[in-house]
Amino acid sequence: MNIKRIIKRSLLAIVLLVVSYALYYAWQAFPIISGYGAKNMCSCVMLAGRAPEDVIKNELGGFPLRLGSFEANYQDSSATGSVFGLAKRKAVYRKGLGCSLVVEMSEEELRSQKVNLPGAPPANQDTLAWPMGNLVNDTIATGIDNEKLAQVMDSAFSEPGPQKLRRTRAVIVVHNGKIVAERYAPGFSATSKLIGWSMTKSITNALVGILVKQGKLNIDAPATVKTWTDERKNITLNDLMHASSGLSWEENYGGPSGATNMLFKKKDMGLYAAEAKAAMKPGEVFYYSSGTTNIISRIVRETIGDEGYYKFPYEQLFYRIGMYNTTIEPDAGGTFVGSSYSFGTARDWARFGLLYLHDGVWNNERILPEGWVKYTTTPAKGADRGQYGAQFWLNAGAPGNPKNRYYPDAPADLYWADGFEGQNVFVIPSENLVIVKLSLSQGDYLDDNKFLAGIVEAVK
Repeated sequence: MNIKRIIKRSLLAIVLLVVSYALYYAWQAFPIISGYGAKNMCSCVMLAGRAPEDVIKNELGGFPLRLGSFEANYQDSSATGSVFGLAKRKAVYRKGLGCSLVVEMSEEELRSQKVNLPGAPPANQDTLAWPMGNLVNDTIATGIDNEKLAQVMDSAFSEPGPQKLRRTRAVIVVHNGKIVAERYAPGFSATSKLIGWSMTKSITNALVGILVKQGKLNIDAPATVKTWTDERKNITLNDLMHASSGLSWEENYGGPSGATNMLFKKKDMGLYAAEAKAAMKPGEVFYYSSGTTNIISRIVRETIGDEGYYKFPYEQLFYRIGMYNTTIEPDAGGTFVGSSYSFGTARDWARFGLLYLHDGVWNNERILPEGWVKYTTTPAKGADRGQYGAQFWLNAGAPGNPKNRYYPDAPADLYWADGFEGQNVFVIPSENLVIVKLSLSQGDYLDDNKFLAGIVEAVK
């Protein structure tokens, strides 16, 4: 009898433990699922003009997102999400700003924020030649292997199997400044705005560079974070730019973490990230961190001041290089989510790559400071494979072993902006190439190494 009682109590304890953990996980995870879905539904529908049912099927169709229920509301330009009716979240669209999650404040407070928005783009791109405009010479490019290039493009848009979907949406190849290949998946076009995810980090790099050129920021100076009065006061802007802050952070998207809590639960993402404690000496260890980038984004805002902040990316960067169809979205507190939230057309992303390919110069006008691209593409001290510079990924390879690099069959001078689910702007200076690939892939099912090598071979 005693043994049976012990067994029953043990089983009950196990059940209670499992249930308790499940409830705890749900308490932590459900707001992230509903927040992720509401934000993506809002941006994809209200900003990018997609159909809600298409977003539910694709962006929100995988596990655990399919546990949620998501709706777009055209009447008040918003989207909502919940999981089994719990953890309800709402994202609202504001013209000129995109979508923001309503978190840690009321919807009324969010909608009543006063911002100085930029004016309309200064020109009609349909009347201007590429790259400033959209008039593209559609004659077949000469001096390259067009048959080989077509094969690479065909492969990029094919599917290897139902469990390994590439879901490529756009590819553009720019060689010697000219578009030599451009293709879109059904339902997408040259006017489609597509999310950049962490390619936004590279936009943040450009904004910092412009402020450095203006003499308003110093890369080597301590980061201007007022709450860092302890050992964190030694962290420089350069440490942040190279994701080597030494702060304790978890960049994990498989469940609740610093990154997911920041993106889907916090109104002031940069402030939240800056609360992280020091874990190691700054400048020594590379650790990829969206939190670090949002600290930078907050520094950018404080440096500019709110009077000109919301105009700054457009007037100082986007409009100057023809990125007329790009939007960077703020958090609920009003700071651009420099780690993750930008939307742009494939051609706009190609223009961004061209700016870096041309060393920060556009139409004979220097936009980024001299030496900025070299700084950007210099590996972080702690990046043991030479894989990361200043908010860009690098193909430099390990010191003394350059073949130990991300893409061994692509040139070592390759660097790129990289975003979740296969968003890439690849820049290859030695081949005068910019390659844009935008997709919705859960893995490297395209084999980017082979993809890049094929394009390089085709244009040689």
